Amino acid sequence: MTWFLLKGLLRDRHRSILPVIVIAAGVAVTILMYCYLLGFVDDTARTSAKLDTGHVKMMTQAYAEISDQIPNDLALSGVNKLLSDLKAKYPNLDWAARIKFGGLLDFPDEEGETRAQGPVFGLALDLLTQDSKENERLNLEGALVQGRLPESPGEILVSEKFAQNLGVKIGEMATLISSTTTGSMAVQNFILVGTLNFGIGPMDRNAMVADMSDIQYALDMEDGAGEILGYFPNLVFNKEAAEEIANEYNSVNKKTDDDFSPVMITLRDQNGLGELMDMIEIEAFIIVAGFIFVMSIVLWNTGLMSGLRRYGEVGVRLAFGEAKSHVYRSMIHEAILIGLFGSVIGTVIGLAGAFYLQEHGLDFSGMTKGSTMLMSNIMRAKITPASYFIGFIPGLLATVIGTLISGIGIFRRQTSQLFKELET
Repeated sequence: MTWFLLKGLLRDRHRSILPVIVIAAGVAVTILMYCYLLGFVDDTARTSAKLDTGHVKMMTQAYAEISDQIPNDLALSGVNKLLSDLKAKYPNLDWAARIKFGGLLDFPDEEGETRAQGPVFGLALDLLTQDSKENERLNLEGALVQGRLPESPGEILVSEKFAQNLGVKIGEMATLISSTTTGSMAVQNFILVGTLNFGIGPMDRNAMVADMSDIQYALDMEDGAGEILGYFPNLVFNKEAAEEIANEYNSVNKKTDDDFSPVMITLRDQNGLGELMDMIEIEAFIIVAGFIFVMSIVLWNTGLMSGLRRYGEVGVRLAFGEAKSHVYRSMIHEAILIGLFGSVIGTVIGLAGAFYLQEHGLDFSGMTKGSTMLMSNIMRAKITPASYFIGFIPGLLATVIGTLISGIGIFRRQTSQLFKELET
C-alpha cells in the first residue's frame, strides 16, 4: 500500500510538491532557530563560566551579597588550604583562585609624569604555576595580539583596544593605582608584555590580566582571593552535579552567623543565567509549537485545494464502493509520506545552515558595543543529537493535522450526488 501511494505521489507531483516545499521550509527554519538558540545559551554560559562564574563558585557570604561591587575587603582568606581541601574532596573538578579588581593604570613619560592613564577592570589569575590551566581555559595564547604572555613576576597584559586608545607600546612601565583590602591606596609598578583581544566587548574595552601573586602583594591580600572557581572536565556544565556539590558543601561549611564563612553557588545562580537557560528552553518549545500551528493552517488550506482538485477522484473511489474511512486513511498515509520526505529535505537544509553558523558564526560586535554582558561578539549555533530529529515533530504533525482537518469533507459526501458529479 505504501509503495502504491508513493508511486501515485511521484506521478502526480501537483499533490506533493507544494506541501513538500512548505514542510521543508518550516522544518529548516525550525532546526536553524533551535540550534541558534542552543548556541546562544551555550556560548553565553561558557563565556561567563570561563571569565566570571565558573561552574561552581566559592566566596564568603558577605562577598556574595555584593559581589558585583568587587568587595575585596570581604574576600576569602587561607586560600591555599581551601584549594587543597577542595581538590582532595572534589578531584573531578579543576579549582582556581582569582581576584577581580579595579583601578587606574598609569603610563608615565621619561620624567615620571603621567603621559596616559585609564580605568581598568583587572583579573588576577595563576599564570606562572606550571600545572595551572588558566592560560588554556581563557585561551590567552590564542587571544594574544602582540607581545607575549607573562613569564615572570611583575608582568601584565592589557586589551589591545585599551593599549591603542592610550597609545602605549609593549615593554613600557605601567603603574596600577587601586585600593588595598584595608582601604589604603595601592600603587604597584608593572611591565606591559602583551595585548589581548578576547572578542568580548567588556573585556576588550579596558581589561588587565596579571599574575595572582602580584595582585595579592599589591592589594595586601596575602593567601587571599575574592573567588575560587570550579570547572568540570572539557568545560561542560553539569547542572545536577553542580547543584549536588554546592548543596553538599554548604550543608557542612556555611554558617549563618558568620559573614566570612565560605558559601558555594552554581553557574545558574549567577548573572541571571538560570533564568536565561529556562527562558531559552521555553522559547525553543514555543518555536516548534508555533511552526506546527502555522504549517498546519497552510497545509490545511493546501489539503482543501487538493481535495477540490481531486473531487472527481474521491467520488469515483466512493462510487466503486471504497469505504469513506479507507479513503480517509489513505490520505493520511499519503500525508505521512509527504511529511517524511519534506522533513528529510528540511532537516538537511537546516543542519547545513546550522553547521555554517556553528563553524563561522555571525558577527554581532556592532550590537554588543557598550554592553556589559560577558558574551562573545561572534554568535554561533550548536548542533546536538536532538537537532537531527526535532524537525520531524512539526514536519509530520503539521502535515497529519492539516490532512485530518481537510479530509473531514470525505465523510460529508453523499452517494446520491456522485452520479451527478461524475456526469459533469
